[in-house]
Amino acid sequence: MLIDIFARRYEGAILRSEFDERDARVLVQAFRILSEDMYPYFINGKTSEYAVTFWTNLHKRLSRELGLTELSPQWFHYTTKWNGQETAQTHKKPLVTVCEEWMLKPVSGLPDQHLKDRLSLIELGFRERENEIATMLAQPETNALQALAATSTLRVPGSPKSAALSYREGKVAAFRTCVDELNARFRHAALPLNYHNGFIQIATDDLVQREVETPFWTVVSGPEWANVDLDMKQALDLRDSDGRDPAFYAARALESTIKIISDRKGWTHGKENGAHNYIDNLASKKHGFVTPWEGSNLKDFFTHVRNPFGHGAGSAQMPSLSRAQTEWAIEFSMSWIKSLIRRL
Repeated sequence: MLIDIFARRYEGAILRSEFDERDARVLVQAFRILSEDMYPYFINGKTSEYAVTFWTNLHKRLSRELGLTELSPQWFHYTTKWNGQETAQTHKKPLVTVCEEWMLKPVSGLPDQHLKDRLSLIELGFRERENEIATMLAQPETNALQALAATSTLRVPGSPKSAALSYREGKVAAFRTCVDELNARFRHAALPLNYHNGFIQIATDDLVQREVETPFWTVVSGPEWANVDLDMKQALDLRDSDGRDPAFYAARALESTIKIISDRKGWTHGKENGAHNYIDNLASKKHGFVTPWEGSNLKDFFTHVRNPFGHGAGSAQMPSLSRAQTEWAIEFSMSWIKSLIRRL
């Protein structure tokens, strides 16, 4: 099961042995994306209640996960003179400031843990926006119009339906721009990381990341593919932490994809006993969703990779894959999932 924050999921994976200028810079950049582009605390000189709620919840959640009462001091004290007498004053900082001061404080412990804890804040913040967008897209267009009316004094030309669609598209596009910038900042800092669909995970190869993984996370971002998305994230976390059977979860994500497509197309007949029967649904001459040789390729993968890990070994030797074989199995599954979904 996926652990909620980055720092816990990757306790055993060392990102940095030292904290250098690149790391300090990427934390500033990532925080500014969150605090300026996504959740600005002040808009036109006024406090945004929407942002207040976000930063309050973010601070509460991360401080609890890290076992802290607060990320940094919330209150500050000073004295002023009034009529010749000193008067003590106490004020509470905005929680965005509390988060920022903690985010940018000098390293006082292990550099690797310092970096991971702060990346956890960025991950939780981006995940919150991801969830907001998913909720927005699942709601009727009237909700989008109401949100537009509440946040803007501009009148959008055209029909209300077009206005709602434009509003939604604008929100999604703005968030995707933030995601792209965050991932670019990771690359520039030489951090092998990639944010996608609510999680920051380790990326192992630039070419695979660009050609396979990034398009994969895009096509499985919809609610229909939630199980596919979750299983593949589990596969990556197990791979990166040297956990047990990451290829099994990648294959399970591929199997779910094949089943979903069979169901959506109306080809599932209820007598299927496993992945091979669902592949037959897609590869039959009548349907021709995949060619016979593609069907054979998929069946071989389930026979030799998925099935040995899906059943108890009994008294036989426990099956295992090398690191290279595991990475191949994950990339194979991602590539096929991406290809199958794009054929719909």
